[in-house]
Amino acid sequence: MGAKLGGGGGSRFDLGQNADINVTPFVDVMLVLLIIFMVSIPAATVSIKLDLPPAIPPPPGTVVKEPVLVNIQQGGALYIGERATSLDGLPSDLSAILRVEDPSTAPTEQRVYIRADRTVRYGDFMAVMNTLQGNGFYQVALINEEI
Repeated sequence: MGAKLGGGGGSRFDLGQNADINVTPFVDVMLVLLIIFMVSIPAATVSIKLDLPPAIPPPPGTVVKEPVLVNIQQGGALYIGERATSLDGLPSDLSAILRVEDPSTAPTEQRVYIRADRTVRYGDFMAVMNTLQGNGFYQVALINEEI
């Protein structure tokens, strides 16, 4: 707090109080905090590498393959397209559909799409993901809408 040096009456050594706020230290602290936040925020953001498809459409006349859909329904029922399968038979059925001999020895580059029902348990979903990745199907995409 500051003191008045002149006026106001009273004795020679009686200094009155000054009720004005000194804003300069407040502004200095705010500028320092602003600089600290401006420097630290870009370092705090984490970049995630995404494997996105190219934005360029294929040239006209190119035959586009139908995607291979693995549907997981409530209760753990699995379908590859419209064909029913089980968790144990999933890798062999996918290999037959994709015409891949043994994806566990040579991983396939073909993408497999997974679509799960809203009520599917997380454990069932992760069992399908682990089965696919354990058998060499590393290109897995998740679908949340109707294609």
